[in-house]
Amino acid sequence: MSELTPPPSGAQPPPAGAQSPPPAGAQPLPAGAQPAPQPPQAPAPGPAGLAPAGPQTPEPRRRLHPLSPLLRGLRYLLLAIAAISWQGFRSLGPERWAMAVAGVAVLVLIGSIVSYLVTGYHVVGRELRVYEGLLFRRTRAIPVERLQSVELVQPVLARLFGLAELRLEVVGGARTEAPLAYLTRDEATALRRRLLDLAAAARPAPAVPSGVAVPGPADQTVRPAPAGAPVGPAAPAAPAADVAGPSERLVHIVDNRDLFISQLLRPQWWLLPIAVAVPIIDALMDGQLGFFGIASTVTGVIGAISAPVRVLLGDWRFTLAQGADGLRIRRGLLETRSSTVPEGRIQSVLVEWPLLWRAHGWVRASMHVAGVRVEQQQQGRSSLLPVATVDVAQEVVATALPGVVMRDIVIRPVPDRAKWFAPLRRRVLGYHLGPAAFASRDGLLTRRLMLVPYGRIQSVRIRQGPLQRRLRLATVYVDVAGGGQPGVAHHLDVAEARALALALAEYSRAARRSTAPPTSLSAPGRVDGAPESGVPESGAWAPGASGPGAFRPGVSGPGASAPDADGGSGRPEAPAGS
Repeated sequence: MSELTPPPSGAQPPPAGAQSPPPAGAQPLPAGAQPAPQPPQAPAPGPAGLAPAGPQTPEPRRRLHPLSPLLRGLRYLLLAIAAISWQGFRSLGPERWAMAVAGVAVLVLIGSIVSYLVTGYHVVGRELRVYEGLLFRRTRAIPVERLQSVELVQPVLARLFGLAELRLEVVGGARTEAPLAYLTRDEATALRRRLLDLAAAARPAPAVPSGVAVPGPADQTVRPAPAGAPVGPAAPAAPAADVAGPSERLVHIVDNRDLFISQLLRPQWWLLPIAVAVPIIDALMDGQLGFFGIASTVTGVIGAISAPVRVLLGDWRFTLAQGADGLRIRRGLLETRSSTVPEGRIQSVLVEWPLLWRAHGWVRASMHVAGVRVEQQQQGRSSLLPVATVDVAQEVVATALPGVVMRDIVIRPVPDRAKWFAPLRRRVLGYHLGPAAFASRDGLLTRRLMLVPYGRIQSVRIRQGPLQRRLRLATVYVDVAGGGQPGVAHHLDVAEARALALALAEYSRAARRSTAPPTSLSAPGRVDGAPESGVPESGAWAPGASGPGAFRPGVSGPGASAPDADGGSGRPEAPAGS
């Protein structure tokens, strides 16, 4: 083995570009011969998941599809015509109204073309950069770490041309960030997949709670289609780009027949006779029933049935699947939507049992995702399960919130003193501390079960009004990120409310440190420091249940906040000074 000797003192390093001398023992090259080219050396690997340091050539800026100005202009034109309305038609007359619409159409088309020419986008590192604006140039850089959900939307006209719109929801965003309308479906799907892959690589791998099974390749099964699904020639399959990437586990496909019947059982249909009768009676009293009377009647009918029709069109063929990048939701009849909610972004889940659905045993579930505004969630953007049986809802909730088992939820009732605030709802109100989430129940005509994972709790508040202080009651609020609806435990005993707030705070800290509440805390469903109750807890979250796993409508079962002989709640009163 030859030894390396240091260079002699005063020696200068070889100039740049000079060839190094051949190693010892190598044969010298003949005069005029060129050395053989050496293969390029691979750069030293950097940290896991990161590209090697050094300058990178940015990808060229891309434009939207050339048909984008036409589609966007047509959409804005329809909005402008609706803004002019029938009243404008009456005041302007047919000719001036048509001229106004034509002028607006020209202006909208010019604006759309200019917007198309100055709009571009590309991915730089871990950011999506969108450039837009003519007089005032604006550049938006969206880090992939802030992505909450990525939605692929295909309106009716865009579907005719094979185009799609990409919508991004980020943390703290007041609106949809950088909507890219329109791209080809393949381009939009590829960009969406790329952003989700970058976001997944930027997030640390989440720890799995003990006792929670992670579906492996053997668990990637596909459930059969629901009853009533069309049988015969196969429906056109989704484009390959829609299912490219990691394999997914199909969780549930909503039966369109159940969706249709469930929307017929909504109270909005009760307003339909009033919406038809009022304009007709008003027109008959004026002595004329012409075009405008009919138009007013049609407008009233649309306003009365718009909510159920919007749900029916928006949640048609609702498909929920679980992939490596999170929950994947595909739905829509006229306007199709394909969205992905990354893992860990769901802040809370609300399960509802409407009164008219109880005969069929149906429930619905919605989720709150940080970064999605409450207005957008009210428009159906947060639907987790439009309609299904309780058994299906349990599976869906367990998929969205790992570790939450609905059949194990046993509601702890409120004191009998709460009847002064909620005389009819007292037997419904209650809460539950589970191993992975806090649950609260409320609602008389529509039962509501709010589920908040401990790791998503942002703050815990105790509120007490003047009358509540008189009756030694208090209400506990459990807040989540993004301004979502909090979990609320109404009208608890003061000592129990304080103990519950302390337990929730400790559970939240423990969930953020690891994945499960510490064993030193109270057992699930109990709160240390709360007054002991000699009465069994009420049944599971659905009314009428007599124990864990029972989901039946009706009145609370035996022992659910049953009064004592003296009319009390069966629970010792807390000291007056508590």
